[in-house]
Amino acid sequence: METLAVTGELTIYTAATEKHNLQTFLEKGDDLELNLSQVSEMDSAGLQVLIALKQEAGRQKKKLRYSMHSKAVLEVLELTNMTSSFGDQVILT
Repeated sequence: METLAVTGELTIYTAATEKHNLQTFLEKGDDLELNLSQVSEMDSAGLQVLIALKQEAGRQKKKLRYSMHSKAVLEVLELTNMTSSFGDQVILT
């Protein structure tokens, strides 16, 4: 399994760059994990990137998991009522 840690902001200011980086990561294998523990800030643009990446992984028949959701990520997922939408285990503390 290939793992990638996203660090820093996942916002409108970084979404285009992060989308490109994450699409490149998607090419690394068929069993992938994205560690979100170091995401310091996320907005709706960041959420759109995560949604698009998950959809693209599905189209390519790849397994992509989001793990270790930071507080910033959890706040956006809860606010948008999407905590369970990705099908990944989310541990709420």
